[in-house]
Amino acid sequence: MPTSPFQVAIVGRPNVGKSALFNRLAGRRIAIVLDQPGVTRDRIAAPCTLTENPCELIDTGGICAFDKDGFSDQVTYEALIAMDSADLIVFVVDARAGINPIDEEVAQLLRKSNPNVILVMNKADSADHDNTASDFSRLGFGNGMPTSAEHGRGIQDLLDRVDEELSKLEAKEQAEIDEDELKDGLKIAVVGKPNAGKSSLINAILKDERTMVSEIAGTTRDAVDIPYVWGDERHNIIDTAGLRKRSSMEDSIEVFSAMRSERSIRRADICLLVVDLAAGVAAQDRKIARMIQDEKKPCLIIANKFDLFHPEGQKAARLEAAEEHLRKELFFLSYAPFVCVSAMKGVAIQHVFKTISRIRDNAQEVIGTGPLNRLLQNAFAKTPPPEHKRHKKRLKLFYGTTAVNDRYQAIPVPEYVLFVNDKHLIVESYQNYLVNQIQDKHPTDGLPIPISFRSRSKKDRPGRPGRPGR
Repeated sequence: MPTSPFQVAIVGRPNVGKSALFNRLAGRRIAIVLDQPGVTRDRIAAPCTLTENPCELIDTGGICAFDKDGFSDQVTYEALIAMDSADLIVFVVDARAGINPIDEEVAQLLRKSNPNVILVMNKADSADHDNTASDFSRLGFGNGMPTSAEHGRGIQDLLDRVDEELSKLEAKEQAEIDEDELKDGLKIAVVGKPNAGKSSLINAILKDERTMVSEIAGTTRDAVDIPYVWGDERHNIIDTAGLRKRSSMEDSIEVFSAMRSERSIRRADICLLVVDLAAGVAAQDRKIARMIQDEKKPCLIIANKFDLFHPEGQKAARLEAAEEHLRKELFFLSYAPFVCVSAMKGVAIQHVFKTISRIRDNAQEVIGTGPLNRLLQNAFAKTPPPEHKRHKKRLKLFYGTTAVNDRYQAIPVPEYVLFVNDKHLIVESYQNYLVNQIQDKHPTDGLPIPISFRSRSKKDRPGRPGRPGR
């Protein structure tokens, strides 16, 4: 029977270096690391490629953490979930600080939940800190392994110990589907302003409390990659921090989180833009939508909290009002379809992946060169380009062609290349007109319509006797 990777959870009190150790074992910088407690709140998962036995690392928030935002209980709850599901626990303590009362509380929790525990004394930057191993032995997990996640000291010994422990365990069976039969799916970035319901949406999709949900804006700080199997594919859902104005960001953590979210949009195959329909589209929603448009990303708008949007009205009228509002406020993202959902109540969640599948199917139907040129010729004849105010000339079209950029693999986005007399004669309003004409005659919901212009002289026009391109 094929096996699924082991899960190795990294747990401990706040600020003992769990995220630094997570990054070190994962072999790349994933979790945010700052010298202050409470940075990690959600569970963050990543494959570990440095061990012989395949495993998934899980970083957790500090157990029993005091947090001014009131996340203490929920952070502990997240860690407990990870501990309950993990095959092996890496219990991290601070070698320099010595035993803390919270360490003893964590140890008590671990003794109740999972017998497979490796005690790691982090921040043991030199051999001088190794002498505290006997002190930590009273936690009940033997002498701790001295390591320094920051400097790499003792990391290979820890990897060897993890491999040794995992080799003693039987791999868990995949109950529903053979892992070997799964195909690589999509990288799906869930983006939006704070408190729009991004984490609630992911929880509703996963049918699991994998990400932390709170009424306090800014709960999610890391861009969290979450594997999700739908059909015969393994997708990667990227839960991002809520994006808001830089001037409104409270600290360096939030600025760094916003940068992570922006990078998530760039590396995604498709973006789910979550908006709070009950509150209405805000300026920050439009800014995020512009980012998606600028990156030329396929997009699906998730109109969340539909249950609170004119709840007294008939459903058909409410859907019509929702569409009118979204199309008016996000008019420049007109290519993106929308789905009205209630993430908290789990209403209409099934339509999310069905619509994503439709968007990907649309990407396979690329308009051919012949139909494209007929479409463009008709568009130019119907509404000729305006005369450029500065150059005192009009744009002339020679021909157009369709290309697919190599960076679009999972969902190929066609780019329309128009060869014209002078690309500097194009004005934005006429470019938007051409985009609308292509979208109207060849609708591909969810896909942007990028148009680029290339200058070309008449003598280079293909198909003319005695000219190049014949």
